[in-house]
Amino acid sequence: MYRKTYVEIDEDILKKNTKEVINKYNEYKYYIGVVKNNAYHHGIKVVNSLIEGGVNYLAVSSLEEAIEIRKFNNDIPILVLEPIDLDYIDDVMINKVTLTVDNLDYLKLLNGLSLSYPLNIHLKIDTGMNRLGFKEKKDLNKAVKLIKENKNLILEGIYSHFATSGIQDIYYDQQVNTFLELTQDINLEEIPIVHFDRSLTFVTHKKLSFVNGIRLGIILFGFSGSRKKGKGLKARFRNIKRNIYIKHHHISETILENDLNLQTAFKLYSNVLAVRKVTKGEVVGYNASYKVKEDGYIVTIPIGYADGVTKEFKSVAIKNKRYKIVSDAMDMIMVFTDTKLKYKDKVEIFGNTISIREVCHNLNINAYHLFNQISHRVPRIHKTKEEDLEIKY
Repeated sequence: MYRKTYVEIDEDILKKNTKEVINKYNEYKYYIGVVKNNAYHHGIKVVNSLIEGGVNYLAVSSLEEAIEIRKFNNDIPILVLEPIDLDYIDDVMINKVTLTVDNLDYLKLLNGLSLSYPLNIHLKIDTGMNRLGFKEKKDLNKAVKLIKENKNLILEGIYSHFATSGIQDIYYDQQVNTFLELTQDINLEEIPIVHFDRSLTFVTHKKLSFVNGIRLGIILFGFSGSRKKGKGLKARFRNIKRNIYIKHHHISETILENDLNLQTAFKLYSNVLAVRKVTKGEVVGYNASYKVKEDGYIVTIPIGYADGVTKEFKSVAIKNKRYKIVSDAMDMIMVFTDTKLKYKDKVEIFGNTISIREVCHNLNINAYHLFNQISHRVPRIHKTKEEDLEIKY
């Protein structure tokens, strides 16, 4: 790390979050940690902390991501959520990867291969997302029959994905019913892993009777999905309208609030690169975009929009005090201060003083987008009780 701009990942927090979730929602057999896109940009090294917390399966988007996990853990089963080009089936086998099969034509191609040993498969069902998955019962039944006839194809799992959050949501119930209809001819109890829910749906509903697995994504990284009902006259009026809507449309019970005690483990820091005195009326940055309103100091910080940070973040914290970002560039931001700071003073972009939620509010985005906005050129410092380890991804 040369410019002292870095993300700090507290892996002990991730382990604690995982234990908290699994202890509270302990009715499942499989807790599938979704760690796609470099574990939501936390860094794929965190998989072992999630496993120590209780995750017993992992899910990613691509074969490349699965292979990256194998650098850190050679034993945990890994499901790739998107179909993999069968030209790379040898890499699938070598890295002990579980395949998603989402249509009959793909399965026929797979069935025609000479596999050296058994391969685990999860069938993806399209219940309304219209992205991937079987949509016709007859095709699904043919797929199950084909798999049973091939001794090297193991039907380990079957799953679908909710398109909505399921909050007082007709579509949530429609998707559940579609899943049961499409799998009507299949004995789900014979399928080792049946998973449907994701972070934002399983906390808002009672466990679906036919599933034994859940996919845990953003919840492991500190977001519980709890929603406050609110107080006062307006809130009471909203609740009355909501209850009428639920009753009219026969919507299943929704649980808005939960008492999960989760923390975010992702903090972004830099340091003071330069300090210059300015007087009222001077300008700062490209296009002379900021005009100084009073005498003070412009502090330059080596982080910019190439790293994912812009002046829309609004402020930074230095020595627990907030300072306004007045200009940005590809590699630097400038803030105005009323006191003279020192070269190399630590700068918090978000962390303990400025929360991730506050930054998300300022940017009008969610945490998924914020995590992925912080670019890979920013090294990750993985903290545990035993060590601090820098990794560049």
